[in-house]
Amino acid sequence: MRKILKETEGITLIALVLTIIILLILAGVTIATLTGDNRNIKSSTEC
Repeated sequence: MRKILKETEGITLIALVLTIIILLILAGVTIATLTGDNRNIKSSTEC
C-alpha cells in the first residue's frame, strides 16, 4: 500500500512541475506579445 502512495505522489509532483513550466512559457509569450517585442508576429502581419 505504501508503494502505491509513493508512486502517486511522485507523479503528482512531476505534473505540478510540468504545469508550472508551461504556465511560465505562456506568460513569457504573452508579455512579449503585449510589449511588442515579438518580431515574428510583426513580420507575419506585414505580408
